[in-house]
Formats: sequence, structure tokens, C-alpha cells
Amino acid sequence: MRKPADRAQVDAELQRVVELRHPEPHSVLGVHPDGDAVVVRAYRPEAVAIHVLPEFGGKVPMQHRTGGVFEARINGRTEPFSYLLEVEYPGKKVFTLRDPYSFLPTIGEMDLYFAGEGRHERLWERMGAHLLHHNGVKGTSFAVWAPTARGVSVVGDFNGWDGRLHAMRRMGSSGIWELFVPEVGEGTRYKFEIRPGHGGGPLLKADPFAFRTETPPATASVVHDLQRYAWGDSAWLEARGKHVDAAHHPWSVYEVHLSSWRRVVEDGDRPMTYRELAPELSRYAKELGFTHVELLPVSEHPYGGSWGYQVGGYYAPTARFGHPDDFRYLVDYLHQEGIGIIVDWVPGHFPRDSHALGQFDGTALYEHADPRQGSQPDWGTLVFNFGRNEVRNFLIANALFWLEEYHVDGLRVDAVASMLYLDYSRKHGEWVPNRWGGRENEEAIQFLRELNETLRRKHPGVVVIAEESTAWPKVSQPVSEGGLGFTFKWNMGWMHDTLSYFSKDAVYRQYHHNQLTFGLLYAFSEHFMLPLSHDEVVHGKGSLYGRMPGDAWQKRANLRALFAWMWAHPGKKLLFMGGEFGQPAEWNHDKSLDWHLLQDPGHKGIQKLVGDLNRVYRDVPALYDSDSEPMGFQWLQPDASAANVLAFVRRSRTPGRHVVCVANLSPVPREDYRVGFPLHGRYVELVNTDAGEYGGSGMGNRGQVHTEATGWDGQPASAVLTLPPLSVVWFTPG
Repeated sequence: MRKPADRAQVDAELQRVVELRHPEPHSVLGVHPDGDAVVVRAYRPEAVAIHVLPEFGGKVPMQHRTGGVFEARINGRTEPFSYLLEVEYPGKKVFTLRDPYSFLPTIGEMDLYFAGEGRHERLWERMGAHLLHHNGVKGTSFAVWAPTARGVSVVGDFNGWDGRLHAMRRMGSSGIWELFVPEVGEGTRYKFEIRPGHGGGPLLKADPFAFRTETPPATASVVHDLQRYAWGDSAWLEARGKHVDAAHHPWSVYEVHLSSWRRVVEDGDRPMTYRELAPELSRYAKELGFTHVELLPVSEHPYGGSWGYQVGGYYAPTARFGHPDDFRYLVDYLHQEGIGIIVDWVPGHFPRDSHALGQFDGTALYEHADPRQGSQPDWGTLVFNFGRNEVRNFLIANALFWLEEYHVDGLRVDAVASMLYLDYSRKHGEWVPNRWGGRENEEAIQFLRELNETLRRKHPGVVVIAEESTAWPKVSQPVSEGGLGFTFKWNMGWMHDTLSYFSKDAVYRQYHHNQLTFGLLYAFSEHFMLPLSHDEVVHGKGSLYGRMPGDAWQKRANLRALFAWMWAHPGKKLLFMGGEFGQPAEWNHDKSLDWHLLQDPGHKGIQKLVGDLNRVYRDVPALYDSDSEPMGFQWLQPDASAANVLAFVRRSRTPGRHVVCVANLSPVPREDYRVGFPLHGRYVELVNTDAGEYGGSGMGNRGQVHTEATGWDGQPASAVLTLPPLSVVWFTPG
């Protein structure tokens, strides 16, 4: 016979339960053998009476023992059993419920081990809130990492947000707290009430692993079943898995901010929902020939004005546009229409909002404690502690989560430079050198390499794109070769130089010719993507159209020339919404794009050109299959600065296939202008940005040229061309 529990010891344990500082309330609450009987204890501080309803029948009254703890001793039983609690509150309000303290843990030892090692690649399947049947009972399991807390409770709609009712148990030394709450279901709002180990009042925190949230500015997490959506994009995913050589495929990406792409004006000027966007966005992207849509961050964020770059809920699509399954519908719809989807991902920093990750358990948990390492001065945000196993695991599992649970085709990693350098945007004395005295963030470097290797191993057809604005070497080279392992790197130098050149009046361009030629000195050092992104049309920079010099006709001509120059240049393409039809106004995240401008033939012509550029680009391998190889590019005329003319050849990996690109970036037409060609014979004009259908003057070469056997520009043949003003023309053998 077991020895009865020591009453004084139990009283001490129960006092800790009442004070909400017991790390394992299950050890004294629930059902426990006690000598030749079992004892059932329940903590219901406002109850006036509780009865135990055992599975074998009967109704056993419980006695109040201390501070809201009730106890019943049931003789003749020596093993735990299932039961219900009948709880009576003042006013004869009676509720019958299952006792959460009668259930075993929902997290296993191997989960705890891999989480502690930072190697749990499906961490989201154990942490957070999960609907399940546990011991035959339907409910929700909750788990949260708060290693220094003296106590943690889950609070929500199901318990009146009362932290006394559902205190969680600490799972050994892992720092993870767990509780299964019966009969909590889909759509229930909840948070974690965390009592810091150093004392002070409780912290009310949203779940870092929440799959769904309230619509901001509300901040509660919401229980959501990830398993119920029925996908229809299996053919897309199968094909994607075969495209492991992304550098040799066409990538033309349309960058979109969901809230301001197209708003529903007739319904109070509101953003479109995910389900409303699905057919509209996919149709538009398809009509214009884009291969992918890239979304500014969709992870939940407290402040809309951050455009999503200050993430509060890394595992939840923002509720601003609908339910998580509605976002899945958007991805699914795009895939079934042949459009890929990339989402911006922000592992470099997170906001200080009190409900979010900052000081999560009362200590610097996800961030560095030292503000010289844990604070990002540019954005007033906090920086992840990449040296901590659990933090790396949180982020790498999150990247996998978006690929596996939402089927996205790639991640564009924001602000990589801010992660790589310890002194990023910091003055002398405001940063901590690494162990060698240098400025490189070794922990962040290792994190990025681990991230990219993991994603490549698990999902070889997926891309990871770095927004990296410095000359850090080998960003897009394999980790095995000393690189960071990204698929592509944004070419910020090309963007800056090209926009600087095109913004100048033509009379001054001859003095800045090198801004268009310099980029070819390093164009093949990385796998580059050429970005004309949202960052170039905000904060007083104006729109792309607005930055072009001259009158309205010249602005449109310059913009058309810019796009054709970009689409012919080595590197994958990215264009922010509104640029494709020459929106004059700077982007406003609270307003719809100016779609009415498409009634103007000039703006409609720009849009038509972008669509044609995309179609030709996808159809002609010379424009994309050797983007990262020097053999894919050859200058014809790099130094005709006085005429503002540049000419080059793009060559395919398939011998003989090529495109000749000639740009006249002067407002003066150039007639009888000789340019070298690689072959003698007929060339067809693929693109002429001055064509009348695009809003140009209609000058050109009548759709074709015939070369002469006259050597020129280092080529065996040449042709005398008509170069329209402020134009770019493409030719290919035909």
C-alpha cells in the first residue's frame, strides 16, 4: 500500500498553486494515488461547491481545502481514472467540465530535445495552439517557451481571461510550458499570461506560434486548425520541384502591397480580401506576363504603416485581408493560373510592442540583452539573438512553415546587410565587435547559411532572395564554397546607378555614361535580381515616372526605355506595382493605385510594353538562361557616350541564339547609325519602345533589318539602323 502524502508538504505545494508560481501544477491538481485511495484536487477560486463525477458513476462532493483549492478523497481506488467536474458558482450557476489537470503532456521527450538543440524543423507542430483529440477528448493543447518565468497561464475566451484557472506546467529544463484544455475549439481567442521570474506584474503576450490572430489593432491569438484546407496545386508543386536551376529560368516578379494594390472604393475604400484579390491579381499578373508575384510581408504586424516589415506574428497571415485559409486560397489560385508567389520575410528585427516578442518572459529572450546588439537604431526595433538555439530554430522553422503550410515558392529576406554587420547604422562605441575584433556578425552569418542549406535540402525548387546592399562576397554562392547560399541577390548597385542616370536630363547623360556600363564589371559575380522595388517610390523619392526628365511625352519615353534596358540587362527582374503603367504619384500605402490612368493611351502604352517585354523575355532564352555567366553578354558599343547610345549582345547557352539590344537615350533620333551584329543575314525587331502602340513616335526599322558583310564593333557583320529618340530596340536572327 502506498504511503499517504504528507499533508504539510501538500499544503505548501497548494499554496504555490494559489500564488501562481508552481512550475508543475499537475503534480498536485488532478487525480493522484494517496495510500489506499485516490485524491482529486481542483483549483476554482470563485467556486462555492464542486462535485467529482467519476467515469464509473456517482457524484462525490469536494471539500474546500485552501484558497480556492477543492479536494475529494475516493476510497477503494488506487489508480487514476477519467472524470468530470461539476462546478457551482454564486447565484447557483453550475458548469460541468473536464479537468485539464487530468491529462498527460502533449509534447514528447524527443520534441523537447530537438527544440533545445535548435534542430526541430517542424517546431510549429508542437508549439502554440493545436486542436486535437487527447485521450479521446476534444480540445486544444497549448505550448509556449518562457524559460525564466516563475509561472505561465493560458487565458482567453474560455476562462474569462483569468490567469488563475489554467496555469501551465513547465516541461523540465526545456523552458517550455504546456497545457491541454478540453473543449476549447476553432476560433477561440487566447494569450499567455507570463509571470516574470524577477517579480512584478504579469505580462500578457500573444502566442509567437499563433496560426491566426485578431484583426489589428486587436492583438489576441486565435485557435486555428491548419489541416482543413484542400489544396489544388499539386501539378504546380511537382513542376516546381524539378526546377532546381533557378538561374537558368526566366524570373519576372511583380511586387505587390496587398492593402493598396486595388481597393474597393464603393465599399468604404477598403482593401480587397485575399479571396477578392485571388482572381484579380492572378488575371492581371498573367495578362502582363509576370512569372511571379512577390508580396510585401503578409505575416501579422501591429502597425500597418510599417508595410509589414515589423512583424508581430511570424506564423500567421495578417487578418487584415481575411482568414488564414483565405490566404491559402490566394496562393492556390495563383499556382493554378501558372503564377508563382514569393513573400517578403523579416528575420532581421521585430517590433517592441508589449504584446509581441520583446522581453517575452520578462527577460531578453528572443533579442540580445545588450542594446548595442539587440536594438536596431534605424527602425526602433529589436534584433534577434542568432546565437541562441531556440531563436534560430524559431526562425528556420518559420521559413519552412511558409513553404510547407502555405506552399509559397520563395522568400525574399529583408535587410540582410543589417544582419551581417555588427556596426550597421551604429556609431563608434555603439556596437560590440566579434571575438576577433571585427564587425562581421558571425552568429547571423551562421544562421543564414543554416537557413539556406536547410531550405535547399528540404525544398530544392524554392528560392531564397537576399536584399543585401553591400559588397559582401558570395551572397548567392553555395555554402560549400564559402557563400551564404542564397539563390539570388538584389542588385542594389545596378538599381542606384541606373535610376541616377535615367533621372538626368539627356544633355548631361554623356557625362554619366559609366553609370550604365559599370555594373557589367560585377554583373556575373552573383546571381542577381534587378529590383525597381517599393523602396524607390517612397519617402519623397517620387515615382519612377516622376523621376524621368522632360515633358510628359519624354517621361513616358524614358520610362519605356528604362524598362526595355532593364529587361535586356543580365539579371532577373522585379518591378513594384504602379510602375508598369507609369503612375505619376509617389506610392501611398493607404490609397489604391491610380488605375484610372489606363484610360490615357500614354499610360496604357507603358503597360502594354511591359506585357510585351515579359512575353518576349520568357520566349527568348538568350535573355535569361545565361544571366550569371560572362559568355551571356558582350558589349558592342559601350563608349558612344557623346551620342547617348549603348549596344550589346545577349547570348544564349544554346549556340547561335542571341539578342542585340541598342539604346538611344538621347531625345534626338539617330538615322543611318551603324551597329555591329554577330551574323550576316536577316534580323527581326523583337521590341521597339518607340512603337506607336506604346505611345511612341512610330520611328523604327519596319520590323526588320538585313546586315551587311561589313565588320563593325568587333563583329563580322553590321547594319545601318534608325534609332528612335529615347528608345531601346531589340533584334534577333530571323
